[in-house]
This record gives sequence, structure tokens and C-alpha cells, in this order.
Amino acid sequence: MLTKNIIKNFSPSALSVFNTSCYHKIDFKINENKIVREAINKFTAFNVGCLAVTDDKEKVIGVVSERDYINKVAALGKNDLELKIKDICTSGPIIIAKSTDSLDQCMNKMLLKDIRHLLVIDDNEESFIGMISIKDLIKEIQKENTDTITRLSDFRIGRGAFFGSE
Repeated sequence: MLTKNIIKNFSPSALSVFNTSCYHKIDFKINENKIVREAINKFTAFNVGCLAVTDDKEKVIGVVSERDYINKVAALGKNDLELKIKDICTSGPIIIAKSTDSLDQCMNKMLLKDIRHLLVIDDNEESFIGMISIKDLIKEIQKENTDTITRLSDFRIGRGAFFGSE
């Protein structure tokens, strides 16, 4: 019971996960009319596996991932210098995370749809904020578990009690 209360009190939101994500520091958007090779260059340069696809008005309309490239270009022997991002990206209803979604909610969305990236939007679902990956969630869960173990260990020996090490 104590463990569940500690985790609930310290569970980060999708926004806080994004703020520590590698996607927070880079330009992870790509226009739908760019050639696919430009996406590959960004994947490589930034060491990421997904980009947000935008239209000419900078509105996010989808995502393009390494998986899209493998399944729709490489496996079919197509030329990535001729195809445009809009030819291979995933568009339409996109699975998103609200900025206040918990780690569990984000993880459940990813597992339900077998995806590795989530676009993060504000709570009014009007503005795109960023993107998070499964790797970002795992890092936060690992950090959260380490913090919980520290708090419980400190509580057991009488140091810092419930609120953490001192």
C-alpha cells in the first residue's frame, strides 16, 4: 500500500517525460513534401526513430518512423530520393498523449497499438507540444523505481521518512 501511494505521488506526466526526452532538444518535425532521404538523414543525425510530419502550414498531420521506411521503402526496393514523406508516413487518426497523461496511460497507449512513439499535445487538444518514445518512458520508470527503493530504504532505517533522503 505504501509503495502504491509513493508511486502515485511522484509519477511524472507526459509533459515532464518530454522535457527530459532527446526529442526536447532537436527539431523532430519534417514537412510532408520533403524526400524520404531527408528523414533518414534526421534519424541518423539525431539518433531518433520517428519524426512528426507537418503540412505546409506547420500543422502536425502524422508521423514517419524507421519502421515506415523499412516496410514501405527498403523492403519494396523503392528509391528514397524519389519518394516524399507523405508517401510513406502514418497519417489520419494518430495516437497521442495529453500533456497530463501519466506514465501508465502513455505506456498503455503504446502497447495497445504496438507503437514506440507518442505525440504530446496540450490538454485542450489544440497545440502540439512534442514527442516521447518508449525509451523515454522506460528511463522514467527506472528512475521512479530507484527513487521508490531509496525512499523505502530510508524509511526503514529512519532517515528522511516518507519524503525522501536527507
